Amino acid sequence: MTIDWGWFPDHQSTLVTLTLDHLSTAVPAVLLGLLIALPLAVIAHRVRPLRGLLLGLSNILFTIPSIAIFVLLLPVTGLTRTTAITGLTIYTLVVLLRNTVEGLDSVPTKVREASTAMGARPLRTLLTVELPLAFPVIMAGVRVATVMAISLVSVASYIGYGGLGQLFTDGFQRNYPTPVVAGVILSLLLALVADAVLVTIQWLCTPWLRRRA
Repeated sequence: MTIDWGWFPDHQSTLVTLTLDHLSTAVPAVLLGLLIALPLAVIAHRVRPLRGLLLGLSNILFTIPSIAIFVLLLPVTGLTRTTAITGLTIYTLVVLLRNTVEGLDSVPTKVREASTAMGARPLRTLLTVELPLAFPVIMAGVRVATVMAISLVSVASYIGYGGLGQLFTDGFQRNYPTPVVAGVILSLLLALVADAVLVTIQWLCTPWLRRRA
């Protein structure tokens, strides 16, 4: 396999455009997945009979092939970025929901009881005690979901919104490996940078863990 290194500078603007397009699909999917997973996780944590139902449903959705999800969404949302973001959001839910539930479960019961004894209402206990203590576990799920979303965006090239995945399609169709290599490298770099950013956010938001360390 021969790589045409001169191809990279000649297509620099295209690579930047596709990279930004990749991010504009992956990032909203993770954010939407988190917005949906948080309230569902609180319900699953506090209403035990619904816990198995919600986690089981998310697992079932995760087993559906990504291409099949995009195909099923096409009659509803059409050939739009909404289809790609919706499909990726469904995939992030299983990781985000499970990690958020596990994070809330990890909060010691005595801590909740102490907050209640001090007169805090359930919502205040959730926002000021439970979620901050569960934050490291939740962020672990966000990191996994982000890397997964970045890798799955390429599948959305089937509907024209695959970001760097278009390089894979172009390279395979022309039997020209250079765009494929470019897509792999940039996708890997995006995943590494995104994970580093999330680790930094977690480090900044958990000063009590830094002091303990």
